[in-house]
Amino acid sequence: MDMAKGSLHRTTAAAVAACILLALTGCQGGDGENGAKDGGAAVIAPGRPGEKSRTLSPEQAAKRQPDDSPNAADRAYVQHMVEHHRQAVTMSALAPERASADGVRRLAERISAAQQPEIGAMQKWLARYPAPSGAPAAGHDHGAMPGMATEQQLRQLTEAKGADFDRLFLTLMTAHHEGAVKMAGEALAAGNNGAVEEMANEVVATQTAEIHRMRAMG
Repeated sequence: MDMAKGSLHRTTAAAVAACILLALTGCQGGDGENGAKDGGAAVIAPGRPGEKSRTLSPEQAAKRQPDDSPNAADRAYVQHMVEHHRQAVTMSALAPERASADGVRRLAERISAAQQPEIGAMQKWLARYPAPSGAPAAGHDHGAMPGMATEQQLRQLTEAKGADFDRLFLTLMTAHHEGAVKMAGEALAAGNNGAVEEMANEVVATQTAEIHRMRAMG
């Protein structure tokens, strides 16, 4: 399943579930197993095009919700993206004292302002969805993550100033963002959790826009 198909599948399933849960009604009675029993509340499940809606009990409606339990791909993505974002924040923190262009300083400020809260949100997600007992821990080979700057590149950035810093910052951060977009695409294709899908979509939208901006600045 590619990124577009995977995302479309989960988005469609979520939309159907939302329609089911939002279509609450006080109707009583029912038609056999499709209706609510004993005059209880019923849920109207919209039918497919050309088909009639079905009347379900709340229990039946709950069973029809898509299962978005986190899988290994979701957990690996969130764990790795925390570290990926941290490096971007570290790189951006150098800009106020070393950059010469106002545009580079403003870009770095926006990156920090966006990614620091995202780190917090991802850490909360990891606390809410700990890995199952006995599950192998996700690897932390930071250098293997797409777009991560090497220790040597970080030293060069730390030592650079003025226009040299601007050029190196834009080069490294563009590659960093491209790596983040790639990781998000992989999560959208292989993950299962709705919250992770939202995080990944936000990364794709925000960082793709910033990639275009950095290329124009370079």
